[in-house]
Amino acid sequence: MADSLKRTILITGGSRGIGREIAIKMAEDGHTVFVTSRSAEKLDDLKNRFPDSLHPIESDLSNQNEVNKVVDSVTANASSLDVLINNAGSLIIKPFKDTSDEDWYAQLGCNLMAPVRLIRSLLGLMKPGSHIVNIGSMGGFQGSSKFAGLAAYSVSKGGLSLLTECLSAEFVEQGVAVNCLCLGAVQTEMLNAAFPGLKAPVNPPEMADFINNFALNGQNFFNGKVLPVSLADPK
Repeated sequence: MADSLKRTILITGGSRGIGREIAIKMAEDGHTVFVTSRSAEKLDDLKNRFPDSLHPIESDLSNQNEVNKVVDSVTANASSLDVLINNAGSLIIKPFKDTSDEDWYAQLGCNLMAPVRLIRSLLGLMKPGSHIVNIGSMGGFQGSSKFAGLAAYSVSKGGLSLLTECLSAEFVEQGVAVNCLCLGAVQTEMLNAAFPGLKAPVNPPEMADFINNFALNGQNFFNGKVLPVSLADPK
């Protein structure tokens, strides 16, 4: 797909941070953009700003019924899907010995199972040349530095990395590329809540610029890759 073409794009977790900036940049460039959030109200200003091109979808992606709402919205407004950006995520910081089964289910449910459900449900809408971009984390990148309290989060993101490699092999004949970007520290609300006072080297608009270009063009160069996107040494 050439850069001049207008794409149909779905971004999960688009009410704040990196996801919001991705949605803004995609809509400004004239693409048809679907954006999910657990609260549609948080997307109202984006809808008002881009009334013709941005479609907000209230869904927490916690089960198949919620995912079906997303699929219904996309199919009602578009005939196909060119780019899926699995950006929604959650972060629990807690010592491993204190984590409950519910904590693990919550991390795996949001960070791994939500992308599984979406990809499975939307694959039929994706044509050759389409691109699935999973937003991972350096915490889930093999060989990177790990931090205490992030076992459940890092494992869920590591699973997303492996899912990327597996699906890229399955989708070869369909011509759908699958890649994972493992992000380092970005100055988002999630980072501020998790690590108060930490100054990240990258802000959401800067990271969104990189992700946007990769989502639109990365499938021409990569498939099945788990790529670190961090100014820090992954070792």
